[in-house]
Amino acid sequence: MKSVLILGAAAALLASCSSQSKKENSSADIQKPNVIFLVADDIGFGDFSCNGATEISTPNVDKLASQGVRFTDAHAVAATSTPSRYSLFTGHYAWRRNDTGIAAGNAGMVIRPEQPTVADMFQSCGYATGAVGKWHLGLANKTGEQDWNGFITPGPKDIGFEYSYIMAATGDRVPCCWVENQRIVNLDPNDPIEVSYTTPFPGEPLGKDHPELLTKLKPSVNHGHDQAIVNGISRIGYMKGGKQALWEDEFIADSITTKAVQFIDRHKDEPFFLYVGTNDVHVPRYPHPRFQGKSGMGFRGDALLQFDWTVGEIMKALEKNGLAENTLIVLTSDNGPVVDDGYQDRAVELLGNHRPWGEFRGGKYSNFEAGTRVPLIVSWPKQVKPAVSDALVSHIDLYASMAKLMGKTLEAGAGVDSQDYLDAFLGKDTKGRDYVIEFAGALSVSDGQWKYITPNNKPAYAKLTNTELGNSPEDQLYHLKEDIGEKNNVASEHPDIVAKLKKILETESSK
Repeated sequence: MKSVLILGAAAALLASCSSQSKKENSSADIQKPNVIFLVADDIGFGDFSCNGATEISTPNVDKLASQGVRFTDAHAVAATSTPSRYSLFTGHYAWRRNDTGIAAGNAGMVIRPEQPTVADMFQSCGYATGAVGKWHLGLANKTGEQDWNGFITPGPKDIGFEYSYIMAATGDRVPCCWVENQRIVNLDPNDPIEVSYTTPFPGEPLGKDHPELLTKLKPSVNHGHDQAIVNGISRIGYMKGGKQALWEDEFIADSITTKAVQFIDRHKDEPFFLYVGTNDVHVPRYPHPRFQGKSGMGFRGDALLQFDWTVGEIMKALEKNGLAENTLIVLTSDNGPVVDDGYQDRAVELLGNHRPWGEFRGGKYSNFEAGTRVPLIVSWPKQVKPAVSDALVSHIDLYASMAKLMGKTLEAGAGVDSQDYLDAFLGKDTKGRDYVIEFAGALSVSDGQWKYITPNNKPAYAKLTNTELGNSPEDQLYHLKEDIGEKNNVASEHPDIVAKLKKILETESSK
């Protein structure tokens, strides 16, 4: 159901959105809420104490939840990073394209400059816009054509982010350096960077050949994280040069948090939209020494504590600048959790009774619920009352919902799959969507009560990550209200419901 937000006097402020430059902003414009999308990496629904975790404490996340809406039935569009973030930014289902899979470190930019994004929308409303942290959406026009030693274009600025400080891809893929405003940070021109995903560079040691050089983390068997060695950890892909520009993994969270706080400080006197993509808790997990050993669950648990610290630092920055009341924070994760995803970090051994996936089945890469049912908290103290919501919501609708908040009508071709569910995100509508569509190698659809997974011949189980993928050559139907663990396939007992959900997918796929 689509809904209209009534916010009394605040409505007049939000309806004034226009494409004027920030320099022309009126004082009324400055009263619009700041908006922060805080997107964790591979954090599951059950990883936060506010969602029921008992083996770990996340006090800053819990505080944010206590002053906002905590969702129990929120969904990413996909069970892996690149397609999930693509859909969140564009309001376009990633599964409609065949080039939105997990991006290599030298991939061309998946979101094209001509494609409207949520950042474009905020920018057109006079907002300062920034992207900090994990990117994993490609850079430059085509794979392998980046000018790593110059200005990398197209990049975040071409899709609405005025400022950016990002990882080119993700922590386990080269190049392992920061890219600020589309240039490598701290690059020595006498030590140029070279990147390849096909051919090793002569003389550059690889993890598979030199385990003695892996002083911080070693790869799990057969995961592929045994190529270029950066700061004692081997990665996917080959890299040469750029020694001065290389990050150190234990400082990644500090770098992301510092740049996010600096952005808030710089723009405290004007409305801003900030995307913060944390590396936590994606592999390789090597948190700062002040967190190491604190969780009792190894580096994965320690990285959860580090993520919680990041949340706390951002909240402190807002409070320091007098922005906490009128900042809307959307805290979520790009997909579900994975425990062993390529490194010997003792995450499985030390997991104990902790269940990152909560009561759901599957995890990252999976069609089952834990693949895409993610934590979601929406906090806006000035307008949102604390609540726990069972509304069915999806990342796909953040674009259109934020446009509604701005009083902005999306242009033709923008956010084509995104719908206005602002009332649901703000806790005013407890129903939300009629259905959500997800993708993890196969399409699935859920109406909150029933979930249908399309048949396919892909593997049912991923041995490398110990994950049930939810693939089957047969129709799968689960009654989520009675079988949240998706243990009993009742497709044969309810052909009418299977037909109804199939029809939804057929209709959506034909658009």
